[in-house]
Amino acid sequence: MAAARWSPAVEDERALKALELFGNPTEGEVPLPSRPESAATARRLTQVVVLRHWGLSPRMTEDAVLLVSELVGNAVRHTGARVFGLRMRRRRGWIRIEVRDPSRGLPCLMPVQEMDISGRGLFLVDKLSDRWGVDLLPRGKTTWFEMRVADR
Repeated sequence: MAAARWSPAVEDERALKALELFGNPTEGEVPLPSRPESAATARRLTQVVVLRHWGLSPRMTEDAVLLVSELVGNAVRHTGARVFGLRMRRRRGWIRIEVRDPSRGLPCLMPVQEMDISGRGLFLVDKLSDRWGVDLLPRGKTTWFEMRVADR
């Protein structure tokens, strides 16, 4: 059996299926199981919203997908949560993507060396987003990033 090759059409189909199965993160928070494979679901949801629904560039989509993957990875690896939430918002000139989890432990931006293979998540979020932060909640926190977009 040949290995499946990545293709935009196949990925679009998977992204649309994820939207159907899990819900639209622009309409409310989408709960996802706190397992490593949920990162793929979060990436697909981000891709279909940013590229197809919001009509933003493939480059912005790629950056948003990478950053969502980093935030989800942190929620899955470091919080002990059973579920995390994904939400996406767009307002004039900006997109905002949020990952909520039940831990009140704050993520930490670590200094990154060139050869480091882990610990780069928030470093990437810091470099590729225009703003990011953490909002503490009565139960847990929301880690978010925002990116500036050119409105047509």
